[in-house]
Amino acid sequence: MHAGFGVNTAAVSSALYRGGEACGACYQVMCNYRSDPMWCLQRATVTVTATNFCPSNNNGGWCDPPRQHFDMSMPAFLSIARQGNEGIVPVFYRRVSCKRRGGVRFTLKGQSNFNLVMISNVGGSGDVKAAWIKHTRSKAWVPMYRNWGANWQSNLGIINQRLSFKLTLVDGKTLVFYNVVPTTWRFGQTYSSQAQFS
Repeated sequence: MHAGFGVNTAAVSSALYRGGEACGACYQVMCNYRSDPMWCLQRATVTVTATNFCPSNNNGGWCDPPRQHFDMSMPAFLSIARQGNEGIVPVFYRRVSCKRRGGVRFTLKGQSNFNLVMISNVGGSGDVKAAWIKHTRSKAWVPMYRNWGANWQSNLGIINQRLSFKLTLVDGKTLVFYNVVPTTWRFGQTYSSQAQFS
């Protein structure tokens, strides 16, 4: 399992990753049977979550711009292609809504003056565009900044405080997660909310 996203994951090229903004986005991928009937499974599709960046090598590689490439996990790849060609196959893809079980999850990382929150299990469009944090002693929402992928950074002093989050997805939908993290939290712990994007 990759950061709570399950086994159907993919590292995507920079054209799709958009500097980390697409982390958590879902894509339905289908092998192009007409182009490669030897290796493609006919009419098979798999929904993958973009969880990482497929780095370019600036030498004509599959992940080089402007290519749109999915470096899929083995279980995801074998859902659409025959075993024996664990490599490159032509695909069709489209963005789809992410269907998640349970609420949005918040994993606290970092240390006392450097806080990272990994936001995962996000439904709907799946990709978070903006995040804010509010703690017990604050009256206003404070913007967080994307550190990398699904990790959002805050330099607030938040130790021993209850935490709330507000998220906006790329499709403009916003949800507020009040008091999802208790005052007794510790770094490394994950907290699941009751709310989810649809």
